Amino acid sequence: MNLANIRIFVVASMSLLYCAACSDVKTKKRNVSIGNINMANSLFLLIGTYTTGGSDGIYVYRFDTVNGSSDYLSQSTSVENPSYLTLSNDNNHIYSVTENEDTSACANAFTFDRKTAVLNLENSSKTDGAAPCYINMDPGEKFVLTANYLGGTISVIRLEKDGTLSDDRDIIGFRQGPKQAFRRRSHLHTVVFSPDGKYLLATDLGKDRLYCFEVNRQAQKASELLSTTKLSVVDLELGSGPRHLAFHPNGKQLYLLNELSGKVNVFNYHDGKINEVQTVTADGFKGKGSADIHITPNGKFLYTSHRLKNDGISIFSVSKADGKLTKIGYQPTGIHPRNFIITPNGKMLLVANRDSNSIQVFAINQSTGMLTNMDKDIRIDKPVCLKLASIEE
Repeated sequence: MNLANIRIFVVASMSLLYCAACSDVKTKKRNVSIGNINMANSLFLLIGTYTTGGSDGIYVYRFDTVNGSSDYLSQSTSVENPSYLTLSNDNNHIYSVTENEDTSACANAFTFDRKTAVLNLENSSKTDGAAPCYINMDPGEKFVLTANYLGGTISVIRLEKDGTLSDDRDIIGFRQGPKQAFRRRSHLHTVVFSPDGKYLLATDLGKDRLYCFEVNRQAQKASELLSTTKLSVVDLELGSGPRHLAFHPNGKQLYLLNELSGKVNVFNYHDGKINEVQTVTADGFKGKGSADIHITPNGKFLYTSHRLKNDGISIFSVSKADGKLTKIGYQPTGIHPRNFIITPNGKMLLVANRDSNSIQVFAINQSTGMLTNMDKDIRIDKPVCLKLASIEE
């Protein structure tokens, strides 16, 4: 571990919360149709999987964002357990985790040829933290970061100019929380940047905390990116298990899904400060397996996925006045729904059902937010993560 700068520190304050909004993927307009797919409406669909069964890595499909049709295109070089992915702004580089529970856990860098739909593995770098389950890139695209679930750490890895992973990395750990949770281990689950790139937000499912780091956007080394001396912490309800986040498109509200309690915390946000205004139950079946959360591009509807009991998607309307949530429906899905995505046009929701080996395609009713199964499933072994990328002319 001589290549890694390792930092472990004590955190005890309670303060602000901040998050990132992802940039939209845009499609170049073309009038060509291939089978049932209109190229003017299509994007690449990238699928990260667990490779403990019949899957062998990352899969690339062409997906029509209007009629829900899809075509298989290609598969990445064989890579173990690429359970979460992130893309560069130009969509030409893909980064994945290898979510292994031992020292083989790593981050992987791929080039993505958007003319041929071919993914090539360039190199890998150890995370020095077990079970990395989330990966993200800083807004300046100089670093990738992983949330290491079993390692209880955040890994920061500097990128080379060609987009490959360097040997320069920093490991940040957490060893103290609220008195009642002192003996519980950290389980980092998410690392996301604020819309302006000034902060990094990380969820600690084990210690029921949210960490907010100030980001040094002039950093040249991995150890310079995150300031541990300017760290803010939000302590959440014990046993809640904070997992994933969604930022409202207007930038004024932040939504946090808790895996174990099945609740969503709604926060008002302004200039790096947050105030909780609502807590609502998303998982009414108490399955303790809430997974993912996303909001439509127009900010009208919010969705959460739930596993272990009555698997499905909870549907909420979002108040235009104050961003508060009202639960309006529940859509059953396949078995063990994990990550899901909403297309940039807001018309489709795709959910990865890990244990029924399928990706379901739902149409979103633009007036009510209700979901309709399009019966256009993509059959694939152990899908976990879904990402969309633009198709190059």
